[in-house]
Amino acid sequence: MQEDPKTAPTGTQTLLRGLAVVQAVAAGARDLKDIARLIGTTRSTTHRLASCLVEERYLRVVPQVGYLLGPKLIELGFQAREELPLVTLAGPYLDELSALTGDTIHLAIREGDEVLYLHKIPGRNGPEMRSRVGHRMPLARTGIGKALMLDDTPAEWQRLYETSLPVGGKSAFWPHHTEQTWAQVEQRMAEYVAGGYAFDLEDNEPSIRCVAAPVRDASRRIVAGISVASTVPYMPEEKMRQLVPMIKDVTARLSAELGLKYQP
Repeated sequence: MQEDPKTAPTGTQTLLRGLAVVQAVAAGARDLKDIARLIGTTRSTTHRLASCLVEERYLRVVPQVGYLLGPKLIELGFQAREELPLVTLAGPYLDELSALTGDTIHLAIREGDEVLYLHKIPGRNGPEMRSRVGHRMPLARTGIGKALMLDDTPAEWQRLYETSLPVGGKSAFWPHHTEQTWAQVEQRMAEYVAGGYAFDLEDNEPSIRCVAAPVRDASRRIVAGISVASTVPYMPEEKMRQLVPMIKDVTARLSAELGLKYQP
């Protein structure tokens, strides 16, 4: 691109070029030569744009390293995240899953050792399940809870498993249920970590199964989980396997809204 080095681009063109500089630095460009090559501007124009962005704290210059993203972007990123509540942001994705599956859709977060349900779309298949917005359940008892545990250590899994066991080993609402051993739970959790999803195979409520996956923010930290749940007749294990890529795609796209690079 040939430009008059004495003429600074103005208006919309300047804005787009400034954004292109930021994106080039985000992509790994560390000096003016690399930035100019990526965005197609002369060195002098690139220098003017980069200097302005450094002055406004959108970029910073580190000796022996070069240009890096600046603190202003961190501030704006946190502000953007806080200004849009998770439930509002997740709404279209939950609606999409509901329309595609006809099953019950949950959005939940982790609070201590429990799952806190933030949103629920009742399913069109089978009877209503007992989960509700504001309801809490032990993490290790639910599929969505297991999805929220994927980054934990095996020692933490075991602690959560043991603290979730019913008193006397029998559930008050499911007295004939046989609990899985810790070895079985650990094996399942390892499989879930490898696959990036989690199942509830009637672990929490009789005849209820679900498929869940975690939602991550820009730092890759798990901040929420989404699940698709239904009764056994509508949720055979074959269907559960088929739902895994669907829910992982939805949670990946929602994670991208929170700043994590989308990886289909």
